[in-house]
Amino acid sequence: MPPSPSSAGAGAASASPSASASASDPTPSWWESVSQARSRIQALSSILPPAASQDVAALADSDRPARALLRSPAAYAALSDALRAGGGADDPACHWLYDTLLSADPDLRLAALAFLPLLAALYLRRLPPELPSSLSGFEAVLLAVYSSEAKNRQGKPVLVQVPDLSVPSLYHTPASGPSSKSPRRPQPPPIPPPQTTPVVGVLSPPLEPQAAVKSTKRAGIIGVAFEAYYSKILQMPAASKVDACNAVAAWAGQYCKCRFELDDKELEEEEGDSLGSVSPLSSEAENGKELEEELARMRINGDTSGRNCHEDYDKEARVPLPWELLQPVMRVLGHCLLAPLNPVEVRDAAADAVRVVYARACHDLVPQAILAARSLIELDKSARKAAKAAAAAASGTIVAAGTAGSTASSSRPSSKPNTPSKQRKPDTLLVSK
Repeated sequence: MPPSPSSAGAGAASASPSASASASDPTPSWWESVSQARSRIQALSSILPPAASQDVAALADSDRPARALLRSPAAYAALSDALRAGGGADDPACHWLYDTLLSADPDLRLAALAFLPLLAALYLRRLPPELPSSLSGFEAVLLAVYSSEAKNRQGKPVLVQVPDLSVPSLYHTPASGPSSKSPRRPQPPPIPPPQTTPVVGVLSPPLEPQAAVKSTKRAGIIGVAFEAYYSKILQMPAASKVDACNAVAAWAGQYCKCRFELDDKELEEEEGDSLGSVSPLSSEAENGKELEEELARMRINGDTSGRNCHEDYDKEARVPLPWELLQPVMRVLGHCLLAPLNPVEVRDAAADAVRVVYARACHDLVPQAILAARSLIELDKSARKAAKAAAAAASGTIVAAGTAGSTASSSRPSSKPNTPSKQRKPDTLLVSK
């Protein structure tokens, strides 16, 4: 029963502003966040091996322990090893992740969300489970992320408005048809275009509550979890992003020569352009070396040569990729591939994964996946070309500056320190009359 206006007014008179602010804002205070993060770090160190527990326990002494936990490579590696050895209902690592995801501290939730790609990869790789409860720990963590995302959306879909290119905007002016303009007769003002109905696309449908991970809802639950991961991907550590790229590559599982199709075309074009200016033997040797380096760089799971499409390669981790799962993971790959602040290992892992997804989409004839993966591959090649050209230009500028400096120093006439270079004027003495 809601309170009456008089009682609400009396209560407001006695209540302090800080109490009302804390009741409306669920975010804990600074000291509560620090104490909660320290307790979660101590709980994590208690379930890790002694060799790693000391390094993890030392994170509790920092000013921002949750951020220190998120950015600690030692903590990430130790908990990753624990997850690889667990996954059941009694797994302490899964219990720690589940309790941390339910925390009110956003930094603690980020530290737990960083393990989502590895957990999802381990979960899908072990399906079907040997025992009904052997993967229930992984499923509980996935359901926790899904339930949190469903609560944040409040039953509403995620929509995207497709711009109408026939209507002028801040970034473009639509091309008008040819018209005969007479300089002597003034032209009437242009007729504004009719109001068009905006095209709205559904990026993600409304989320229904899920009490268990069923086989028919599994891809959707993992896809929603990756959407939550993508919304915080700017703050994720590099190791988590590499695990995400490796997971997508393993799920696609198409390690055949088709994944190098677009790269081979570019190498053939470069070889054809270089035949006119370079001798055939040197051009063939350079292109063969470049192709060998490219294949070595694009190595995935020990596969150094593009395998034949008809060979039976390892498909243990290969899973079905419906669009509800593939769409969010492609957005994750796009960030890992094109974000300028990502380290080299993240971009290389994303480049490997997107090429495997392209080969899988070409074999499965999925037009959305082909278009998305091909676009990312072309953007990756353009970015690498631009970076290589910028590096060459920078090195050329440095060499030119060094050559100019040495030339100027060699052409300068040599002179002794006490010998003036110009004829000195005679001294003039001022004599007063």
